[in-house]
Amino acid sequence: MKYEFATLSPEDFENLSRDLVGAAIGVRFEAFTVGADDGMDGRCTNADGSIILQAKHYFRSGFSKLKSKMREERVSIDELAPQRYILTTSVPLTPANKAALAEIIGPSLAGTGDIFGADDLNALLRSYPEIVKAHEGLWAHSTPVLEQVVTNAVRKAMAPAEVPPTLARLMPPLGAAADATFEPAARDTIFVIKSSPIDDEFTLWLAPKLEAEGYQVFADVLTLMPGERWRREITSALRHRAIKVLLLCRDSSLEDTGIQDDLDIALEVGKEICDQRFVIPLRMETFRKIKGLGDTVAVDFVRNWGEGLLKLVDTLQRQKVPRSADMPINPNWEIFRRRGAVPIIDIPERLTSNWLRVSEAPDFIRYFECSGVINKGRLQGAIESYGHPCALVGESGFLAFGSVPEIELAFEGVGRFKLKYEIPLVEFTEGGFQRLRIDRQTASNLVIAMLKKAWINFCKRNGFIEYEYSNGIGFHASPEQAPTGKRIPWGNQAEKKRSSMLRNSAKGHIWQFGVTAMPAFWPFWHFKLKSRVLFAQDNATPAGLVVDDPKKLHRLRRSICKGWRNKQWYGRLLAFLELLSADSAFVRLPLSETETFVLEASPMLFSSPVSTVLPNDLDDEDEELDDSTLGRPDNDEEGGE
Repeated sequence: MKYEFATLSPEDFENLSRDLVGAAIGVRFEAFTVGADDGMDGRCTNADGSIILQAKHYFRSGFSKLKSKMREERVSIDELAPQRYILTTSVPLTPANKAALAEIIGPSLAGTGDIFGADDLNALLRSYPEIVKAHEGLWAHSTPVLEQVVTNAVRKAMAPAEVPPTLARLMPPLGAAADATFEPAARDTIFVIKSSPIDDEFTLWLAPKLEAEGYQVFADVLTLMPGERWRREITSALRHRAIKVLLLCRDSSLEDTGIQDDLDIALEVGKEICDQRFVIPLRMETFRKIKGLGDTVAVDFVRNWGEGLLKLVDTLQRQKVPRSADMPINPNWEIFRRRGAVPIIDIPERLTSNWLRVSEAPDFIRYFECSGVINKGRLQGAIESYGHPCALVGESGFLAFGSVPEIELAFEGVGRFKLKYEIPLVEFTEGGFQRLRIDRQTASNLVIAMLKKAWINFCKRNGFIEYEYSNGIGFHASPEQAPTGKRIPWGNQAEKKRSSMLRNSAKGHIWQFGVTAMPAFWPFWHFKLKSRVLFAQDNATPAGLVVDDPKKLHRLRRSICKGWRNKQWYGRLLAFLELLSADSAFVRLPLSETETFVLEASPMLFSSPVSTVLPNDLDDEDEELDDSTLGRPDNDEEGGE
């Protein structure tokens, strides 16, 4: 059996490497916690020095990434100066690959025999089969091990089962029913009746929050085993310890016979303890009336989980459900949640963004003040006709970026203006200007408003279509700039040219991609771009008939754009920027006749030191050709149009 190690996380691969190499050379390697490892994943120290083991789980990245990473590790290796350096990797290696790695690693490597590739590790696994059994991540690829595991599990299942501690503490003592002196335990536990796996995510969210409020909570996920194995014990605990029962309601769950059985028991217990509100329904979806609950009002979690939680806690308090001020939060909730977490692998990943970095800005912002009496209405009209960003300050002055001659010429019909203050722009945004009684926040807001105006002016002058959304102004490419169905090329010269559509027809409507720009100064100066999609009815004209109904626009976005993936959104953003910058590397926003505000035309790229193992079935071009680009099939169209 040959293993590809694809099911192992980086931490699992390190553990496997320590066990295999340690067994092969007869030493025990120290293991270290997750985090910075200083170039070693295992260490064995003796009188002659240290044997250092480094594990590189690069099965998806291949040899080139591994070689690049090892060049970075060379400094750490030389600083460690080990007696012996051993490298393990999940990458298959040829003799030439090992020779190249040996040259990179340097004198700390005794020879290529201390480089263990995927084939070497497989040979060690055949020599030490007991190590396979100790590493669960390999079981799915080994029929003999699976057979042995299943056999042992069957034998264990036939033996008396040990009740999980979380459940055992809710159980009455053995023989309690026959003991006349036995006093029943207090009812102090909120039981959750739910369906798996559809309700697991909600339960793992709700339960710790209720425990934080002081309530003890139990749900079947805490056994970390299939519920049927502990059916009798759970039923017993429900009968003896439940103070309230939360029933997660949706039609699909309520049809489950297991939930129906639990509900019957809960209703029976409610009658025994004379609590007509013993079962509290939680509305997860619209559901049919439940027999036995009558007109009991459900706590609504459909609209908002947060609002539902507040209502539920208020209900529990009103019904005087006991709680403890020092109730600990059961760690098993988090343990169960992490079982389905996406594994992290020790491979750097490039992350895209929607931020445009500011590369140039004026050194100063200028305050101009009228030397005489001025009509404020006429001043406002002059600012609008000036065509560049200005900000009124006080009764007779304004902030602008223009030079003195430019301002005098532009505003000569309103009055005589003189330059009173020339303020460093960065100092102004970070500290305000006390002489004008402008604090830091006001100064920042004024400059942001001026930069927004510069962006709006630039887009209008370049023929983009303006649309006022509820929370900002967006711009879309015109039909002349981006005809319906035309793909706009994007990508710099260092990489392959790609293309995306900014306008196309789907379900009788024309969708149009656009952006809203939002300037920001933290953590550094940049413009943040928000993607927008506008719709028009397809009436056989290039522009179509614009849809102004907000509700209909919302429905169209949910239906037509639902299938778009991140690559498609990002490709459209880059295509829009390609049009906006006119193939330049920068977007230059005029602030005056002589000053510009310069943005990089390519969004910033960030780097993550780790990545995740996620499917990536479609490349950039296939994303654009995918059916979801044209919206969902017509029979999925939402009604109401």
